[in-house]
Amino acid sequence: QVLLIESGGGLVQAGDSLRVSCAASGGTFSTYAMAWFRQAPGQEREFVATISKSGSTTSYADSVKGRFTISRDNAKNTVYLQMNSLKLEDTAVYYCAAGGLTSRREHMYGYWGQGTQVTVSS
Repeated sequence: QVLLIESGGGLVQAGDSLRVSCAASGGTFSTYAMAWFRQAPGQEREFVATISKSGSTTSYADSVKGRFTISRDNAKNTVYLQMNSLKLEDTAVYYCAAGGLTSRREHMYGYWGQGTQVTVSS
């Protein structure tokens, strides 16, 4: 059983940067691919980014490519999402997830955090 706890969300202005983190416990972190998803009010949860077990491979949604960076520190059992040039439409609850393989599909991830709110204002 893997427990995921996100942190670092908050209220920022458009154009600002923010880094959210996800700390894992209860499992061998380096054996899990990790991902970030987000859910805006009234919308379905959507894929943001994923990173392989070693951190050597990453993939991003088109909407965040070039602005967001996913990374991980296996020694600290933590995955990060660095968000730059934030836009109003980035406002959402951000969830981290752990699974066996990198994927853009929610059902490939068996463990989820509780989410952290990111609000971008004008």
